[in-house]
Amino acid sequence: MSGVIFWAAVALVAYTYAGYPLVLAAVSRLRRAPAWPEHTPALTLMIAAYNEEAVLPAKLSDTLALDYPAHLLQIIVAADGSDDATADIAASFAPRVETVHRPERAGKMAAINRAMEQARGEVVVFSDANNRYLADALREMARPFSDPAVGAVTGRKTVAAEDGLGYSEGLYWRYESKIRSWETRLGCCVGVNGEIFAIRRSLFRPAPPGVVNDDAWMAQQVINAGSNVVYNERAVSVERVSPTAADEAQRRARIVAGQYQMLGRLREWPWRRPVVLWELVSHKVLRPLVPFGMIAAAGASLAALFRPGIGSGAAGLWYLARPWNWLAAGAQAAFYALAAAGSHFGGALGKVAYVPRFLVDSNLAALRGLVRHLKDGQSANWQRIARREAAGAGE
Repeated sequence: MSGVIFWAAVALVAYTYAGYPLVLAAVSRLRRAPAWPEHTPALTLMIAAYNEEAVLPAKLSDTLALDYPAHLLQIIVAADGSDDATADIAASFAPRVETVHRPERAGKMAAINRAMEQARGEVVVFSDANNRYLADALREMARPFSDPAVGAVTGRKTVAAEDGLGYSEGLYWRYESKIRSWETRLGCCVGVNGEIFAIRRSLFRPAPPGVVNDDAWMAQQVINAGSNVVYNERAVSVERVSPTAADEAQRRARIVAGQYQMLGRLREWPWRRPVVLWELVSHKVLRPLVPFGMIAAAGASLAALFRPGIGSGAAGLWYLARPWNWLAAGAQAAFYALAAAGSHFGGALGKVAYVPRFLVDSNLAALRGLVRHLKDGQSANWQRIARREAAGAGE
């Protein structure tokens, strides 16, 4: 029994992280990558900013310098609940920048819902205050909307400093970028980056109270409406990594709590779009289940040391008979030892060790997200997590 549990758990983890991307890459080769022509619809750039006085001046200055026709670009700062100088800073950039602010704090989605009442653009681009767009990001975000079947677009997130935690996070986002590019070849992707995400204003629907992952919710509404969400890797957002692994874990726990919230909304899944449904299950539903697969694999390999399976050859491998039980337990021990030592190595070895540490930390954060969801529910109010320094305008 230990062997069956071990291999089932390994299959879950392997399919989620490797099997799905490999199948997706193979299938997507049957389709050409989309090529979108120049297209410049009227845009509204909406910046969600809660207590962002430290980074907002640079963000707005950079935004005004972006390569997009000024007469087609409306800029709104949604600053609800900010009790620092955020609203005043945004107001100082008038008339190019419009400010929506009230003292009461009701969460990011509530602030967006209010600000959308002032949006005039055919397309609305959502951004955070602590990221920077490359100069042509808005033009690249606008291109896919030349296709009437496209209802939303997400761009590429990059990490500015790639050492230690930044290296592993940057590697993760390059991995995600590939998956989203392959999904887009099949017509629609299911993962979006909230800091560089755009939607046709006609498809926007106010989210119900308590929605945690506002970007994922909006993307799902676009898919349910029969339109496609696509990924344009040429639209680039640059952001600094969280200052510590604990801060990054807190951010991921919030995201996973929102994913569990999404799992409870089964009636809103795209049941009539089988390819998109397969992408959603493989990319978004299985990820929060990976921690349980890791726990099951570790527990089963340990149990097999005390009660090894019986058999030889393939049967011995399947049931974790000797010596396969020792090899399985040894591989588990080596992986977690490398993860535990991930922050203590430097150079190339440090980069290798940081990957298992990142995976372990991410899945521990997923468990914390589940606890939040089951215990009290994750608050929809977003918490500002400081970055090591303001993101530069390059990678």
